[in-house]
Amino acid sequence: MTNPNPYFERDLTSSLAARMFQGKILVVTGPRQTGKTTLIAHFLSRPEWADRVLSLNGDDTDTAALLSDASPDRIRMLLGRKNILFLDEAQRIPSSGLVLKRLADSSSDLQIIVSGSSSLDLADRTAEPLTGRKFEWVLLPFSFAELAARSSPLEERRLLERRLVFGSYPDIATHPGDETDRLRVLVSSYLFKDVFRIRGIRHTELLERLLRAIALQCGSEVSFCEVARTIGTDDKTVVRYLDLLERCFVVFRLPSYARNLRNELRKSRKIYFFDNGVRNAILGDFRPMPLRTDAGVLWENHLMAERLKWRLAREPDTRAFFWRTADQKEIDLVEESADGLRAFEFKWNPKKAVRPPKAFLSAYPGATFATVTPGNFDTFLLPPSSDSGI
Repeated sequence: MTNPNPYFERDLTSSLAARMFQGKILVVTGPRQTGKTTLIAHFLSRPEWADRVLSLNGDDTDTAALLSDASPDRIRMLLGRKNILFLDEAQRIPSSGLVLKRLADSSSDLQIIVSGSSSLDLADRTAEPLTGRKFEWVLLPFSFAELAARSSPLEERRLLERRLVFGSYPDIATHPGDETDRLRVLVSSYLFKDVFRIRGIRHTELLERLLRAIALQCGSEVSFCEVARTIGTDDKTVVRYLDLLERCFVVFRLPSYARNLRNELRKSRKIYFFDNGVRNAILGDFRPMPLRTDAGVLWENHLMAERLKWRLAREPDTRAFFWRTADQKEIDLVEESADGLRAFEFKWNPKKAVRPPKAFLSAYPGATFATVTPGNFDTFLLPPSSDSGI
């Protein structure tokens, strides 16, 4: 973390470069404060592109009004000789999907790059107009691989317990010693802004109770009815709020895997947070790992979120599940890809022996199995070329 250059290279950069000028709009979404604007601005500052970029921000009311009403001729005049348009916070523009379609149709050699802090508005407004016209990515907080590339895998192993407590949002990871206050600001001022401003979300106290309930059940199977009773609402409201939280990149759901066995759980789900620091900020608990009673929960949530980043960057078509049977046999993570099944069990205590359930191996004889502990987690989270054991 002592590198004087404040910019962190992100895995997404190579994907953007590979898709430039292929006739598609490039869309980057993700939580607030993950560095979307910084990433794209730095990417477009390359010498071959820097003089060809027009940057606009949808938060600017004049820009939003201009783009909403602009004709193709007006757009071409606005661009001049530039042929790269970067539109930040595109969801702020009314009918942004139609606007982007019109922009793309205005010039065959125009490359449009769009960012948005919420998938709620941007996805809903662009889904139909941009069908078949876009490549889309999600930028999450720093991954282990990105941080290790910045310093070293050894340094990131040393910082593991800090990541488990404070997470890896850019502003948090780059300000060691000031994590607690910055996390409180992130959660109170930024993270839920997109959720709170959506029509129909008036009960902020209910949402806060829901978040706390989910934080306490992190890594466990979740019953919407039980959560509803706990926080004093109905299960439909719980489902609706969780959907909003997922689409705003606060939490994500992991479904159960069931293909071959009659007693496999088929409709269960677990809920995890995209970032450990956010989960701990919701609970107001920043105790160091040796003093915690939820170390196993933090370990599991951390690995689930990190492996999600791994899949997004390297195997976006791979699907993730947990596996459990009615008689309590279980596996934390099952990944299904064209190459088959990979099963993983997460153990914070490396001395605890783990054997794969015989029922799983019998039902899925081609599956691989590995246990991920603090002693080998780096090989689980680094690119395949760096993998040395899992």
